[in-house]
Amino acid sequence: MVPNWLDASVYPFTPKRFQTPAGEMSYVDEGQGDAFVFVHGNPSWSFEHRVLIQHFSKIFRCISADHIGFGLSDKPEDWSYLPVEHAKNLETLLEFLDLQNITMIVDDWGGPIGLSYAIDHPERIQNIIITNTWLWSVKNDWYYQMFSKMMGGFVGRWLIQRFNFFVNGVLPMIFVDKKRFRTELKPYFQAPLAIPEERKGCWTFPSEITASSDWLASLWNRREVLNGKVKLIAWGTKDIAFRKKERETFVRQYPDAAVMIFDDAGHFVAEEQPEKLIAAIQLHVFTSDK
Repeated sequence: MVPNWLDASVYPFTPKRFQTPAGEMSYVDEGQGDAFVFVHGNPSWSFEHRVLIQHFSKIFRCISADHIGFGLSDKPEDWSYLPVEHAKNLETLLEFLDLQNITMIVDDWGGPIGLSYAIDHPERIQNIIITNTWLWSVKNDWYYQMFSKMMGGFVGRWLIQRFNFFVNGVLPMIFVDKKRFRTELKPYFQAPLAIPEERKGCWTFPSEITASSDWLASLWNRREVLNGKVKLIAWGTKDIAFRKKERETFVRQYPDAAVMIFDDAGHFVAEEQPEKLIAAIQLHVFTSDK
């Protein structure tokens, strides 16, 4: 059921429901043809990719799931919310849908979660589009150590649970157009996490930046499986979370991928510059398949 706060003219989809061990996962399934899978991070949901879904669903079957604890999915209090468990949920859904020739676009925690599936099922993956994210252990990187300790510790958890701080405090720092975020977008990020008891997923992810280091390292150790599949690295430069350093790590690993720099975007390229991203995908991903 679509909630009353969600404007159908902004999010013109009728989500489906899929039962996972943790609860029901809401997902968008629009269009027909080869699959285009969108994987979001924290504290986002399928809303982030709505413009791309509307465009590409004319020629592809677009799948965008809300992780448990986010968007329109269930938000149980007694689940772990560990990234590896989110990855298992996504794998279960995609295997149930039996998708082939998948194009996958990932950002933020959607990178490790989505690319985990790609690494385990490379035969199902045709193209990968990487936007601001990472895929390796950062336990020795002071930048992420500090953020993970601060936002994943007691104070950060209290701020997120009590004041929805990740939406109200962190998101404004990673959007270039802060006025647009405040006036147009903020309500759609606030509403899914309106109840303090439903924010466990949001406050678990920050601590797992370092706590899930072993899992992240295990993915990076298998990164060569994705050689030839990563077609585009699209990067917002005004992002305080993922920097030039992270982008260049991907570029070195996947030198055949096209690289597009978005100086007018921050953390969420698909949200801030969807038309430019669509043009980049059409130019560097799908024309190369013809």
